[in-house]
Amino acid sequence: METIRPAAADDLTGVAAIYADAVRTSIATFDVDPRPTAYWEDRLASTDPGDHLVVAVEGDRVLGYAYSSPYRPRPAYSRTRETSVYLHQDARGRGLGRRLYDDLLARMAGSDVHTVVALVALPNDPSEALHRACGFRHVGTMTEVGFKFGRWIDTAWYELRLV
Repeated sequence: METIRPAAADDLTGVAAIYADAVRTSIATFDVDPRPTAYWEDRLASTDPGDHLVVAVEGDRVLGYAYSSPYRPRPAYSRTRETSVYLHQDARGRGLGRRLYDDLLARMAGSDVHTVVALVALPNDPSEALHRACGFRHVGTMTEVGFKFGRWIDTAWYELRLV
């Protein structure tokens, strides 16, 4: 059985590997080069109360993760966070993304976060369904804002009011 918990330094290699796979094989991220482990170390070290990084682990294997980060760098956005969730391809389709998001959203609500936003590259029916199931609502679509794998990609914005 998987355990959902705050990430620790020992988890970051697994987190980085899951993200690197998404970079190489999917449109879930618009990065075209994997992020180094130092990027994840900085995310884990954040002391902002709205920033969280949670993992799903089975034993010492990271199966997925979800995180919240600043939406924009200006102070008036400080109570708004953007979220993302990524799963190892072997862990998809069994409700783990929902469990990660439920844990993350509860932590964010306890951190005085007011609004949560998420950006979904399209098409991605499973991610859109996950966001709707967690209470997010679709608030807009931007067309052809990303270019990856030789094609233009649309994105859908979702938001959730926590407080």
